[in-house]
Amino acid sequence: MSKNKESIINQLTQKPWEPAQVKVDNLHEGKTFNLHVGKLGLRYLMVVSTIMFCLFIVTYADRMVYDDWVRMPEPFLLWINTLILVISSFVFIRIQLASKKNNFEKARRELFFIGFLAVLFLIGQLLVWQDLVQAGYYVSGSPANGYFYVFTTLHGFHLLGGLIYWAMTINKVWKLENIVIRKAKHTIELCAIYWHFLLAVWIVLFGLMLFS
Repeated sequence: MSKNKESIINQLTQKPWEPAQVKVDNLHEGKTFNLHVGKLGLRYLMVVSTIMFCLFIVTYADRMVYDDWVRMPEPFLLWINTLILVISSFVFIRIQLASKKNNFEKARRELFFIGFLAVLFLIGQLLVWQDLVQAGYYVSGSPANGYFYVFTTLHGFHLLGGLIYWAMTINKVWKLENIVIRKAKHTIELCAIYWHFLLAVWIVLFGLMLFS
């Protein structure tokens, strides 16, 4: 049985009327279960984003069966952008390992590299749009075009949101002499989870556009 299940069972089987339990409750800080607010918020955001992307994917699959569906080309730069996200995930793994060893100087350097890769990815996406528009693949050109721009725009907005949390993570490790180790590790973990999520979403979307 996991610790979370044991915690839930212990909470449900408590007897608050007993004197011993009263003493424990008086020391209670107001948190029933060991689930950080930040992690709960991240899970909620990921669930909502996943549902939204799934709905778009379903409509995409339904729409592509019509005769007016014209498949778009896949610029080689999209593969480069995918590689950038893969590298970012591997870098975040290194950051997490460094933070576990309390090597926050290395974690900070790697976080700056993450920011560089994120900006590089966004610039790459803009260049892809520019190349497609110059080739005559406008948003209104066909349903496939519209879905491509919608998918890449939504993913780009999610990455911009990730950069906001990335900046918060950088702030946690900015002054090495003032680091609160527990908070820094937790923030790095959440930022890494979100970045892995962005990679997973992109792979699904890119694969869908690639093979349809």
